[in-house]
Amino acid sequence: MVRPAAAVGVDMGGRMGGSAPQHVRVRIPSKVNLFLRVKGRREDGYHELVTVLQTLSIHDTILAELEVAGASAHPAARRFMELDFRIEGHDGLPLGDGNLAVRAARCLMEHLGIGTRDADGAHDVPVTRLHLTKRIPVAAGMAGGSADAAGALVALNHLWQADLDRSELRGLASALGADVPFCVGGGTALATGTGTATAQVLSRGTYHWVVGISDTPLATADVYRAFDEVGTHSDVEPDAVLQALRTGDAEALGAALHNDLEVAAIHLRPELAAKRDALRSAGALGAVVSGSGPTVVGLAASPQDAARIAREVAARFDRVELAESPAGGPELAAS
Repeated sequence: MVRPAAAVGVDMGGRMGGSAPQHVRVRIPSKVNLFLRVKGRREDGYHELVTVLQTLSIHDTILAELEVAGASAHPAARRFMELDFRIEGHDGLPLGDGNLAVRAARCLMEHLGIGTRDADGAHDVPVTRLHLTKRIPVAAGMAGGSADAAGALVALNHLWQADLDRSELRGLASALGADVPFCVGGGTALATGTGTATAQVLSRGTYHWVVGISDTPLATADVYRAFDEVGTHSDVEPDAVLQALRTGDAEALGAALHNDLEVAAIHLRPELAAKRDALRSAGALGAVVSGSGPTVVGLAASPQDAARIAREVAARFDRVELAESPAGGPELAAS
């Protein structure tokens, strides 16, 4: 189902030039937390984290299109731009500023000096249309919203020919959410602080995952509140995960998977413990709740093992998908 949003007037006084492409399609992977340690709660209410993240091949897609009325109307020559945002593949997501992709678009506009105001009745106003197709589960611990924000930044950077490099985009992303800077770059990274400070880390090989998905979302804020009530601050370090990634040792990685938030997610959804254990019993090298859940992931030794495990545990989840990691970052896709 496609649901239109109201258009927003945009002042085109920013730094754009050249011949703009008419459309850009960007594929944005999801993420899995291979390691997540909660070090404590900060005075600002956020939590101090150490986490190792890797992009996962389950992905959303953003199509950004530029519609220009008139024969020679490049957007840089026009005063206004309208932004139209649509979602396909999931009902109930916000279409305005409550959606992180929309906030990412506005953040880039502000950075480029593009104002947002009504077009005052102007005719033949250029329009940028963002069409988001959802495949990443919502509120599932897989950074779906963060991935969409990252995809919007990358797509509009190309569509508007802003020529910002990925480090500049990551700087903008840090104001949007904890996982957004990582999602801009993708791959494999160690994140600290609130999760916005990231450093790429070496990862060899390809990892095969069974992803157990629940249709009932679990809000990240609720999981952190539960952690403050029932969780304990562990002293586990990410060294074992990082060493396994450096050597491409899937068995060692499976044994080292760790998530401090798992206890909080299971406190809110007790059935997650049995789902995690079912993956292990079916032969997964390791299984863990991803991020704030409720998605549960199991690492398999091979694609064949992943397919077999998925068949064995399918009845325990609303949906099971196979995925690979690392999956790179947001990338331009063929239209």
